[in-house]
Amino acid sequence: MPANILGIETSCDETSAAIVNTDGGVASLRSLVILSQDVHAIFGGVVPELASRAHVRTIGPVVDRALAEAGIALEEVDGIAATFAPGLVGALLVGCMYGKALAWRLDKPFIGVHHLEGHLFAPTLEDPTLAPPFVALLVSGGHTMLLDVPAWGSYRLLGQTIDDAAGEAFDKVGKLLGLGYPGGPAIERLAREGTPGAFRFPRPMLREADRPGPQRYNFSFSGLKTSVLRAVQQTQDLERDRASLARGFQEAVIDVLVGKASEAAAMLGYETIVIGGGVAANRTLVERMREAVAPVRVAVASPRLNTDNAAMIAAAGAWRLARGERSGWDLEPRDSLPLPGLLPDTTMGIPA
Repeated sequence: MPANILGIETSCDETSAAIVNTDGGVASLRSLVILSQDVHAIFGGVVPELASRAHVRTIGPVVDRALAEAGIALEEVDGIAATFAPGLVGALLVGCMYGKALAWRLDKPFIGVHHLEGHLFAPTLEDPTLAPPFVALLVSGGHTMLLDVPAWGSYRLLGQTIDDAAGEAFDKVGKLLGLGYPGGPAIERLAREGTPGAFRFPRPMLREADRPGPQRYNFSFSGLKTSVLRAVQQTQDLERDRASLARGFQEAVIDVLVGKASEAAAMLGYETIVIGGGVAANRTLVERMREAVAPVRVAVASPRLNTDNAAMIAAAGAWRLARGERSGWDLEPRDSLPLPGLLPDTTMGIPA
């Protein structure tokens, strides 16, 4: 039976609402509204208190706009899904409480959605044929992890960053190069103008991908940031070298991400790799991945669906609601929480 699911996302600095319609297990996007908080660019990063206050001011109008663009009334919503973890607790609190209040008022089911599970479901909104098993590479400002996804709702953690996330490294290096915040899009644009090989930075933990053990699929980007910092400090002409520095840094990150993901897919024998999260909007990463693993399929949502958005939350929520899952009114936001459905012994990697 067709159903309209309202999704709400407020985990960081985007206030987002969406309507996803489900019919026969297929989710289709009817509307998506994303309101970004540009004020954080002044500070070079997200200020949690400012983010929470902005969500409070805008969540109502954003939901109203999503309903209007979908052409439905609030009463026609059949279920509500909202991000409850992980993220900034104050920001999560706004969307989660707003979603629960609406669900209680309408007497409709409510489901709290894990933000990272939302990223896994994002590509299904544009490609309904996408289904497990697949390897998932989730890369964003807060997370970098590699997952074995044998089935929806079942996840095995192959590896994750032991320090900084890839997206955070892009933002910090963007600041070092004077590119502002966020750094990812600016670095990718500038890197196209850089000289190949002018700066070669280390590929942290890439060799471990060929060695069975607990670090095989883990990541580390803190040392790479330090290497870029030293190169910036030592250059005689930053204006001249800025593009080449950006290119050298981006190539190092992409080599590591592609190397680890391609090795995991080959080891598991999977024919699909899913890339999700904000860094998945980097077209260079996607192109390099496709070149490296062909003919293995690389599934990536469009850039708008890779940012923090409510459509992916609605899609993941719709799947769980269809299974009869519901969240209680006592559900509380969490700043950190493992993915639901993690299989046992998930942190030691898989032996060859």
